[in-house]
Amino acid sequence: MNKKIIIFLALFLSVSTTFSQKKGKKYNIRTIAFYNLENLFDTINDTSINDEASPMMELKSNRSKVYWDKIDKLGSTIAQIGLDKANTSPAIIGVSEVENLSVLEDLVKSKHLASKHYGIIHYDSPDKRGIDVALLYQKRYFKPVYHEAFNPNIYRENRKVYTRDQLLVSGYLDDELIHLIVNHWPSRSGGEAKSRPLREKAAFQNTKIIAQIRDKEPNAKILIMGDFNDDPINSSFKEVLKTKSRKRDVEKNDIYNPYEDLHRRGFNTLAYRDNLNLFDMILISSPLLDKGKKDFSTYKMFQANIFNKRFLSQKKGKYKGYPFRSFSNGAYTGGYSDHFPVYMYLIKEQQ
Repeated sequence: MNKKIIIFLALFLSVSTTFSQKKGKKYNIRTIAFYNLENLFDTINDTSINDEASPMMELKSNRSKVYWDKIDKLGSTIAQIGLDKANTSPAIIGVSEVENLSVLEDLVKSKHLASKHYGIIHYDSPDKRGIDVALLYQKRYFKPVYHEAFNPNIYRENRKVYTRDQLLVSGYLDDELIHLIVNHWPSRSGGEAKSRPLREKAAFQNTKIIAQIRDKEPNAKILIMGDFNDDPINSSFKEVLKTKSRKRDVEKNDIYNPYEDLHRRGFNTLAYRDNLNLFDMILISSPLLDKGKKDFSTYKMFQANIFNKRFLSQKKGKYKGYPFRSFSNGAYTGGYSDHFPVYMYLIKEQQ
């Protein structure tokens, strides 16, 4: 797995460098990313949510030290995503598994990110554990004009499932209007088959948000990102969102999923009980896709990838190669997250 990743990254760097220099053209490069931050909770007991069940609150000692170490590690990671090509951290990054606005403020003020002046869009969700999704953005590149949180209104056996909201943010990436939907779909608790309908309903909520956007802007540039708790080939994508994996098959109003090909080739963003999954993705609507015409007069996707640098992986033992997680068996492991971040380059020819 690691050898394959190294080969893939080397090939990507070679191809992208050649493309950026072709015919002397110059491009604006903006990184869009998503990162599950693995239980980024503060050390304060919030009686309005079940944060006592969080790994942070389960620690018997050194909570403050652990919290600030985790903030530092996450900030350092985010600062490096897309740095080699965009020369800066992500212009926009969706995040999940955050407890509240306060932890996000601590994250963007960390020494690794403070100079980037990230803005934050966050809503408290109805999730029973109190974890939320949010969007961070560099103010010099992205100007939000609208945002809204959508409750997916999922029920099982006539009981409401208290899960994460889906966050819609619309705004201008430089001078182009784009729309981002940040997700964290219901988990596979109880088994994949039993929980599958919950994620299909979450996917259906995405289709309604997309329809709302297209009602006002038929050719909207939409990015759908998140920890979906499903692989690219599962029914939530193939049957509900009707995602396409090949560029040539993408037509107007289709959703392209570049991570389906990575999944087919054996790449993953998390591992659990010897199962490798690619749950973290960024999908795009057709106006963001270049189908071989090399027309980058407006922002188009150039490359989608997984940020799986060696420091983010376990170095030895039974779980060698797995994401180097922060918490395990009630203790702090000193890692980063149990998910690898994902990212995408959008490029536009400079005029």
